Amino acid sequence: MKRLLGIISTLGLMLAGCSPNSTANGDGFFGHYLVQPFIDLIKIVADAFGENYGMAIILITLAVRFVLMPFMLRTFKNSQDMRVKMDAFKPEMTDIQNRLKAAETQEDKQKIQAEMMALYKTHNINPFNMGCLPLIIQMPILMGFYYAIRGSHEIATHTFLWFNLGQPDVTMAIIAGILYFIQFRVSMMGMTEQQQKQMKLIGLLSPIMILVISFSAPAALPLYWAVGGIFLIVQTLISKKLYQQPVINK
Repeated sequence: MKRLLGIISTLGLMLAGCSPNSTANGDGFFGHYLVQPFIDLIKIVADAFGENYGMAIILITLAVRFVLMPFMLRTFKNSQDMRVKMDAFKPEMTDIQNRLKAAETQEDKQKIQAEMMALYKTHNINPFNMGCLPLIIQMPILMGFYYAIRGSHEIATHTFLWFNLGQPDVTMAIIAGILYFIQFRVSMMGMTEQQQKQMKLIGLLSPIMILVISFSAPAALPLYWAVGGIFLIVQTLISKKLYQQPVINK
């Protein structure tokens, strides 16, 4: 499940860095109903703080993340509950998986797959309901905000702290990359060694992609990613504190 979420999130990040400017300019359904409202909201918040567009990015990023936080906590809780249930019948599942790999005919494979589905049903687990809905909900919102930041002319002509929001800034790029690497390390806490090996490649893709894109992107974007990275670190720690189940080595 976590690997799937990581793959989708990384693909979303890659698409965000490579998509054409038409979306950022507000063309089409996505631009009209998601990007443009965020552009307007950024301007309203910035005007309330004396045309401080950096502060507007920070505040709206935090607001969006707070709205999405209950969905993400619920996803983490569901994944932990699912793991506990699956640990209860892990020997049976391992046996079925081994027999499935060894099956030579399609008929034998279908019979073994039917056994697997019956095992899921016995333990009240739906393998097709792994909690991707929160990710589906958050992606259009985060992408809309991303394109609003990238496509806003007002942001591109203002400065914040030591940097110009419309020009690349190496320091902000490094900060954003480091924060997402920390978030990746925090997300690995409490995992088994095998799980950490499985997640290592996908987990490292996000900070690497953010770092690479940020070197040539307007500094407003790594600012957005840096604030989001800090929030995700705190959110991950909270979710692990509230819902993470102890790992049982068998």
